[in-house]
This record gives sequence, structure tokens and C-alpha cells, in this order.
Amino acid sequence: MDVTPAVRRQSPSSPALWSAPSAEDEIFAALASPVRREVLRLLRERGPRSVQELASCFSMARPSFSEHLRVLREAGLVSERRDGRRRLYSLEPVPLVRVRDWLDPYERFWRDKLSALRHLLDDSVTADTEATGTETTGITTTGETGAGDRPHDGGGRPEDPDEERQ
Repeated sequence: MDVTPAVRRQSPSSPALWSAPSAEDEIFAALASPVRREVLRLLRERGPRSVQELASCFSMARPSFSEHLRVLREAGLVSERRDGRRRLYSLEPVPLVRVRDWLDPYERFWRDKLSALRHLLDDSVTADTEATGTETTGITTTGETGAGDRPHDGGGRPEDPDEERQ
């Protein structure tokens, strides 16, 4: 059973065509399965492993597991070598560079968005400080503000004078 999808390509001068998937498509299709991602993790952490060692980590029929290894091998994410009667599988990290290259623009996009948000918030705090002459305090990075979910100065004393009497 081939689990690699065909890719529909359109060109401005021709109708839609079905073509073989690109190398990136095969890599992403291989990474789409949690089983295959776990196989890659095992190989990364434990080094080369036999089919038996890898299959013992999963509760599935051996032919199904072999199909996962075939998809990983065809995508270039693992290599296979014979050691006597055993087949040893190893992680091939080079194809993952294509994944990283594909993801880089998105990482830059989100880094730029978060940087702009940080500057906006910094400007807002600066404007509030200039307007009131005091800096806003009491908010931690986890969103917790202290006892009773009200901001306090961290000195163990609540800011609300009514709270002291209780």
C-alpha cells in the first residue's frame, strides 16, 4: 500500500496535471505518521537498530511495521544495511535539512510577529509609566499575580488596605 500522495500541479498554460511527488512531499508524507516519527526518535536516541528491536517498541503486525520502514527508506530518512541475517536501520539526518529549510521562513515570520508584539507592549508600558509616573508591577511571565489573583508588591503585604484587616 503506497501512502505517498500524488501532487496536483497546475501551470498557467495547461490544465491541472497529476505528477509524482517531489522529494519534499515524500519527506513530509513520511513525517506525517506518528509511528514513523517515533521510529526516527528511537534511531536518533539509540543509534542503529535491527528491525526486530524497532518493531518490539510497537504493537502492530510485522508487515505493517515493515511498511513504515519502507516509507522512511524511500523518503531517505533511514538507511538499511545488512549485518549477517539482520537488517540494521540508521537515521539519515540530511533529508531533514529540507524540512528545516522549508520551516525557516515560517520561524522568521513568527519571530518577527512576536518581536513586533514585544515592542508594542514595551511601548505601551513606557507610555503608561510616563503618563502615571509609576511602573506597572505584579504580573509574572506565567500570568500568575500572587495570592488571590491580585497584584501585590512581592513583599508579602497586599496592596489593598481592606485585605490587611481580614
